[in-house]
Amino acid sequence: MPIDLHLLAVFTVTTLVALVTPGPDMLFVLGCGMRGGARAGLLATAGVITGDALYIVAAAAGLAVLLTAFPVVFTVLRFGGAAYLIYLGVQTIRQRKNGRVDDPAAVGMSGRRAFLNGVVCSAANPQTFTFMVAFLPQFIVPAAGPVWTQFAVLGAVLIVLEFLADGLVGVLAGRIGGWLRARPAVRRRMDTATGGVFIGLGVRLAVER
Repeated sequence: MPIDLHLLAVFTVTTLVALVTPGPDMLFVLGCGMRGGARAGLLATAGVITGDALYIVAAAAGLAVLLTAFPVVFTVLRFGGAAYLIYLGVQTIRQRKNGRVDDPAAVGMSGRRAFLNGVVCSAANPQTFTFMVAFLPQFIVPAAGPVWTQFAVLGAVLIVLEFLADGLVGVLAGRIGGWLRARPAVRRRMDTATGGVFIGLGVRLAVER
């Protein structure tokens, strides 16, 4: 086995604890599921773990050193993601009265949009960057085998666990949201709350260091 089994067990437990604690990614998936249904929740989760996978590859390839050495690159990425999330929240609130209740395309969120927004939310999140770059290497033992292989194993475990945790949240939110969207007044409040979550995530992303 090209990885220390004890460290792998510790990594799995620690990652589970981190994932079940509500964070920006989980709140984002929750908002997508509530507004777009279970499918949007799952695709938002897929987008989030795609962004995480990009950071895993970057950490394994040493690109994290580049981002650390030139913080302006990361700052631009962070503020760009924050601005997009705030824009998404504002648009959600502005459009809360548009469309008929029986027109899902008008009131929901498409799967493609949920996926792309998930990638942006994850890739521009400083916590994701810190977790991948500072946390993963602590479970790498060069003497145990190729570093790339160990990164791949840890990354696969992380992605599977995150998909299960956030995916479950997205599906449950979609089921509940589907029931709520059948009620116009509740749907408008739900869209306002969802927009507020997106705006809050964007503000948090902008001010977090």
